Amino acid sequence: MNDTTIQDFLNRHDYDIRKTHNARWIDQKCTMDVICLVADCIAEYTGNQKGSAFTVKDIWYSSYTIENVRQIFCKPDPSQKASNEYDKYFGQPIKLLDAAGIIHGQKNGNHILYFLREEKLLEYISFRERNCLKFLCLYIEKVLKDSGIYEPFEKFFQLQDKNSFKELKDAFTAFTIAQTPINGTLECGRIFTKILNPLAYQYRKRGTERGHLSKSIITQDMILYNQKNWRDIISDKPKDITRVEHAAALPDAGDDIVSAYRINRAKKNLRRFNDRYRKSKTELYDPRHMQDPATQMHHIFPVNEFGPIADCPENLIALTPTQHFSYAHPNNNTQYIDRHYQYLCLLAKTDSIRDNLLGGHGMPVIYDFHTYQTVLNIGFGTSEFSDVADLDFDALNQKIEKFYRQKQR
Repeated sequence: MNDTTIQDFLNRHDYDIRKTHNARWIDQKCTMDVICLVADCIAEYTGNQKGSAFTVKDIWYSSYTIENVRQIFCKPDPSQKASNEYDKYFGQPIKLLDAAGIIHGQKNGNHILYFLREEKLLEYISFRERNCLKFLCLYIEKVLKDSGIYEPFEKFFQLQDKNSFKELKDAFTAFTIAQTPINGTLECGRIFTKILNPLAYQYRKRGTERGHLSKSIITQDMILYNQKNWRDIISDKPKDITRVEHAAALPDAGDDIVSAYRINRAKKNLRRFNDRYRKSKTELYDPRHMQDPATQMHHIFPVNEFGPIADCPENLIALTPTQHFSYAHPNNNTQYIDRHYQYLCLLAKTDSIRDNLLGGHGMPVIYDFHTYQTVLNIGFGTSEFSDVADLDFDALNQKIEKFYRQKQR
């Protein structure tokens, strides 16, 4: 799914807040990592089947959600504590997906029943955080333009000074109070951050930090969800110490847990894609194993050496168990890889990505050419693959072959 496809979807909708008066088209918890995770949980719960119904509680009480939310965001079990915070954490991104038209909510007694409308777009958003950010930025711009409030944002991105920042923030606050049920400047400011900073990051501009013009351009860590607030709920922060002191005494919630989730998510998504659109066949053609299902999602460049690309589907390939444990890993030792078989896997992966991006078989686009270039650059410790023209897969294969010839000398 590319920008044009997403934009075509957005263009079918009128998001004018002056007509809808919807204050919850975006909210405080609607960061790219949270939306991505919630979309993943919805896709898992519904099987990503169009028309499937669910409530907010269905999602945050599911075993998949509980396991991953506790692990990643240091949240307690939703059945134990902080149900109001969980309601916001899941409810706000779900309301955004509803406002965007990806799902549709209908009042059903005391709760809202949601139905999945756009399963391919939901799957795209759930696939990885960068996909979600791409959608989020296009969605935010469309809402602002439909609502006639985009001009002060454009002016601010051009001038990048305190006056244009104040004018923008004042204009957004006045508009929100006038057109939605929100009537407080503090709440407007919190939502303003979630709107401005993703766009600022996309355009490499300054944004907002603690209510003021940021000192530098917005970086990715500034548009992610603040995990530390949840640690108070987990371990009942004593009232006589600060959040900083308390957080310093807690074990790191860290990147290992986040990485493990992202790696498992990438494997799960690739296997689901391969099962659904490729009839569970191996990506590396071998007539000896064509009848065996490809149940193994193998890292071409291993996790223990290439952590930064471990969660990229471009670095994963669907293999049969025999291919994985007998050929990819010599003597069934997963700590080592067979270099020649790694070479064959890369050529096969290039073909898979080419087929997905250029084949036009009605399957969703799950790969990104530039991400594959990054995978190859990191895997070979070079920058040469960045010189390859967009979608020139033959040139990629030529460089892959060159690097393996050099290793054999």
